[in-house]
Amino acid sequence: MLHEQTVLTDAQREIIEQLADELYRNQPALAFTGAGISTESGIPDYRGPNGLWSKQNPTKFRDFLNDVEVRRRYWQRRRERYPLLARTQPNTGHRALARLQAAGYLQEIITQNIDGLHQKAGSDPSLVIELHGTAHEIRCLVCGARWPAEEFDPGPEGTVPDCPVCGGLVKEATVSFGESLDKETLRRALGLAETAAVLLVVGTSLSVYPAAYVPRRALQHGATVAVVNNEPTPIDSQARYVLYAPAGAVLDELASLLAG
Repeated sequence: MLHEQTVLTDAQREIIEQLADELYRNQPALAFTGAGISTESGIPDYRGPNGLWSKQNPTKFRDFLNDVEVRRRYWQRRRERYPLLARTQPNTGHRALARLQAAGYLQEIITQNIDGLHQKAGSDPSLVIELHGTAHEIRCLVCGARWPAEEFDPGPEGTVPDCPVCGGLVKEATVSFGESLDKETLRRALGLAETAAVLLVVGTSLSVYPAAYVPRRALQHGATVAVVNNEPTPIDSQARYVLYAPAGAVLDELASLLAG
C-alpha cells in the first residue's frame, strides 16, 4: 500500500492529533470523499496528470442519448473495464473511515466516487451517499428499473443492450457528464452538511459541481473542516486543518488514535 511508504512528519502527526481531539469532542462528523481516496486502490482519478480526463474524453449524456455509436462505444468500454473495477479492493483510507464509523466518531460518508469501495471496506451502505451514483448497478433511463451489474447481461460485443422490461435505453447507474444529479440525494447531502460539526474532506479537488457545494455549505454553517489531499484545494484558506498527504496514511493514523 502507498501509505506504508509514506512517513508522516511530526508536524502532520500533530495536526492529526488535533483533528482526533476535534472528532472526539464534536459531533456529528461527516466525510466528503473524492477520487483521491481510491487512487491507492489503483483507480486513476479524472483530473490528475495520469487521470482518465487526460487520456480520453468522457461520454457526454446528451451524446449517449442521441447517438447509437456513442452507446456502442460506451458499452464496449464498460465490458472491458467493469470486471477490473469489480475486483478492486478498498485500501487503508476506506477501511479507516469504516473504523471511525463503527466506533461512532463518523456518521455519513458523502462520496463523489462510483466505485463502491466504502461499502466494500465495511461502511453501512445506508450511511454512504453516492452523489454520482454507482457503477455496480445498471438502470433504465425510461422506466427506472435497476439491476445489480453482475446480474445484467449486456449481450455480445459490439451490441447495445436494451431494457428487458420496457425496451428503453440502459446505462450504468452513474451520473454522466451533462446529466443532473439526483435531487433527493443532493438535498440529503447538503442538509447533512448544514448540521455537521466536523467535515473531513478527503481526496478531492473540489472542482466538480454541484457536489463541491457540500463542503462550502458546511463552512457556511460553521462546521470545522479538515482537508486531506495531495494538492491544494479552493477551500484550504477556510479549513481549520489542512494536510497535504496520501489519504491512507492520514486516515489510518486518525483511526488508530480514536478507534484503536
